[in-house]
Amino acid sequence: MINVLFVCLGNICRSPMAEAIFRDIVKKENLTDKITVDSAATSFWHIGSPPHKGTLSILKKYSIFGEDLVGRQITTKDFERFDYIIGMDENNIKNINAITVQPHHAKIIRFLDLTDDKKDVPDPYYTGDFQETYELVSKGCIALLEMIRVEQLITK
Repeated sequence: MINVLFVCLGNICRSPMAEAIFRDIVKKENLTDKITVDSAATSFWHIGSPPHKGTLSILKKYSIFGEDLVGRQITTKDFERFDYIIGMDENNIKNINAITVQPHHAKIIRFLDLTDDKKDVPDPYYTGDFQETYELVSKGCIALLEMIRVEQLITK
């Protein structure tokens, strides 16, 4: 099983959006028996909270299920469990590296480094632009799945 973890600051906007979108893509590609998806925060602020209403609204707009998502904080055990740890921005990467036993490990990836786009996914909690975040996260999810297919030799 390939385990993917998306990480942002609060686990209420970007990372749960990425989890829901990637989970939806994995399901549509019939890969649920090969790939699991989760999300977490680098902070403790929203542990146990549902995603932001803007995240839920944009997911609903695109018919992607996200109502079962609950905020949690990343732990050192996550580094052992997950094969890919995807940070939404450079600050998330720094925070992930600070808590792991092997900082700067190849499994820790800044999300949009997988694309030709911006290097950080803007936080819609502050920008209010959940549509832009959705578009960037969707593009990143497609690129991530392609990378996983190549690295893990998963055929279409």
